[in-house]
Amino acid sequence: MRFPGFIGPSYTTRSVNVNCQRSVNLYPEIDETGTAKEREVAALLGTPGLRLAKNVGSGPVRLIKEDPDGRIFVASGATLYRLTRTEGVWAQSTVGSLSTTTGKMNAASSSLHTVFVDGTVNYAFVNATSVFGSFTSLGFSGVPTATHVDYIDGYFIFNESSTNKFWVSDINSLTVSPLDFASAEGNPDDIVALIALNRDLWLFNSKTIEVFSNTGNPDFPFERISGGFVEQGCVAPHSVAKIEGSVFWLSRSETGNGSVYMARGLSPQRVSTHAVEKVIQGYNDMSTAVAYCYKSGGHIFYVINFVEGTWVYDVTTNLWHERAYTSNGVLQRHRANVHSFIKDLGVHLVGDYSDGNVYQLDGVYYTDNGAYITRLRASPHVSSEGDFLFCHSFRLDMETGVGVDGGGQGTSPQAMLQYSDDGGHTWSNEMWASVGAIGKTKTRALWRRLGKFRDRVFRVTITDPIKVALIGAELEVEKGAS
Repeated sequence: MRFPGFIGPSYTTRSVNVNCQRSVNLYPEIDETGTAKEREVAALLGTPGLRLAKNVGSGPVRLIKEDPDGRIFVASGATLYRLTRTEGVWAQSTVGSLSTTTGKMNAASSSLHTVFVDGTVNYAFVNATSVFGSFTSLGFSGVPTATHVDYIDGYFIFNESSTNKFWVSDINSLTVSPLDFASAEGNPDDIVALIALNRDLWLFNSKTIEVFSNTGNPDFPFERISGGFVEQGCVAPHSVAKIEGSVFWLSRSETGNGSVYMARGLSPQRVSTHAVEKVIQGYNDMSTAVAYCYKSGGHIFYVINFVEGTWVYDVTTNLWHERAYTSNGVLQRHRANVHSFIKDLGVHLVGDYSDGNVYQLDGVYYTDNGAYITRLRASPHVSSEGDFLFCHSFRLDMETGVGVDGGGQGTSPQAMLQYSDDGGHTWSNEMWASVGAIGKTKTRALWRRLGKFRDRVFRVTITDPIKVALIGAELEVEKGAS
């Protein structure tokens, strides 16, 4: 029989005996025709690999930013670099020094300047002269404690850390006058992040949000809009990210924290599940989360990294999956920490959270810079009113015959099956089955004589550097006496 629910998201509840589904480095893609094989509503596809573009500086990579003229800036460790690609070869050049060595940076560009902030110093790159330096060295005063900057209608906008103030530059200028500030005063909490969305300014406070708009007021251009107060703040300043008119963040309010919210307009909605929130709230320090958004293959992804793991929300399907880097057989948080889509090249660049590597996210590259990628799917529970079920076979329905040409790992790719008969607490030994050398497209990944159980969870793992597309599963069981 077809295994209902085998294709699905990550959803592990507080008790694994209820639900312990996982999709690691696999994401669901809905079949929009409704006529897929066996009428499956979706398939699980492999997430992109990390193709090394360039090792830039000592790391960590704190920022990747493309300006409107196509310049690619990379902040790595205590240095700002410029990255270029000529005939497929990446090269780097030093732009200037930074006063800090770690911590995510933020940047914003006008047609004249790109401004960078790191919480300690404001920096600017002047397009006309290619001069880079601190605001002070360029003859301007800034907002030294700014952790976030954005640009709207000719104005650079900065937060002032540990206060409820935000500052606005003169129009088309780096000048920040001593009186050009305003406050988010709807609630006595501090601004922790800001972002421009549809030309509105979203100020994320520790427990609330205020939305301002450029009204053209000659005294101060930004005023809070009607209805622009939300009683849902932000616990992780660098979890704020936007894409195509939507903004995402890890929330905090008067009543709790640890949910992921999305807003289109002024009506935020919770998009995290109970299962995702259970994991996030168990992490040591959720305030350190770093997030980015990107679009690929019609999917819009919000990627949020914690020290302990990486979670991804797919706006297209409203489903969550996990991403992980495999180190010595252990799943860790994903390496990609910051992102920029390079429009002129049509590539997604991401920076490593630990070293100076800049990678290209590549859907047809099947390793993480040479390290194997663990693709894992743990199924829903299989049971029937507490009766024994005798499992004659389990067949993984997937695209087969996708082994790599030549020699080495992947020429004879395998899938590994395990099962748990105690609700997902412990697992059997691995059982291996071929998924087909290159061209062997009629291969069947099949396991037989799998014993009896009252409640079972199946787990499939693939580590070979191959294209992975899981279509479903077939399960042959026979009901026995209780």
